[in-house]
Amino acid sequence: MEKIIDNLISKDNLFKTLENRFNKNIYRHPNIKWDEIASLLENDSEKISSLSYLETSGGEPDVTEINNQIVFIDFCKESPKERRSLCYDKSARVNRKKFPPVSSAYEICKQWQVDLLTEDDYHVLQEIQAVDLKTSSWLFTPDNIRQLGGAIFGDRRYDTTFIYHNGADSYYASRGFRAKLILK
Repeated sequence: MEKIIDNLISKDNLFKTLENRFNKNIYRHPNIKWDEIASLLENDSEKISSLSYLETSGGEPDVTEINNQIVFIDFCKESPKERRSLCYDKSARVNRKKFPPVSSAYEICKQWQVDLLTEDDYHVLQEIQAVDLKTSSWLFTPDNIRQLGGAIFGDRRYDTTFIYHNGADSYYASRGFRAKLILK
C-alpha cells in the first residue's frame, strides 16, 4: 500500500494518461466528450487523488455510463495485481483466525473514496468488455449475505459472467477488487 502512495502520479500526467485511454476506447463512452470529464475533475483534488490511486494500483480506469451516472471504472483485463490477496472487509480481516491479510477491499475503497462495483455494475462492465478471465473481483455485498458471514465476487469464464459467494474472510492471490468513482 505504501508503495502505491509513494507512486501516485501528478495531475498533469494523470490527465494525459486518462485522456489517451479515453480516446483509444470510445466504445466505452460513445456519448461522452473528454472536455466534459476534464471539467468535472479539474478542481476536485479528492477525485484526482482517487483516480491516481486507481491508476497506480493497476486499474486502468476509464469513463463509462452506468445507471445514468458518469463513472470511472476499472477496465483492466484482470483484477488489479496491487489489489489482490485481500478479504472483503475489516470485520472479516480482524476476525480471521489465521494469517489475516494486510487489508481488505472495503477498507481500501473507503480510504481512497471509491466504491466497490455492485453486481449490476459488474454485469454492465462485462457487457462493455470481457474482464476477469483468469482472476475474480470482490463485489459490494448485500447486508443480508454479509451478516451471515458471506461476500460475493464475480468472474468471467466460458464467455459467461458468474457471480459466486465465499466467506468474507477468504482471500486469494487471484482475487482482487474493481472500483468505481462516480463523477455525476
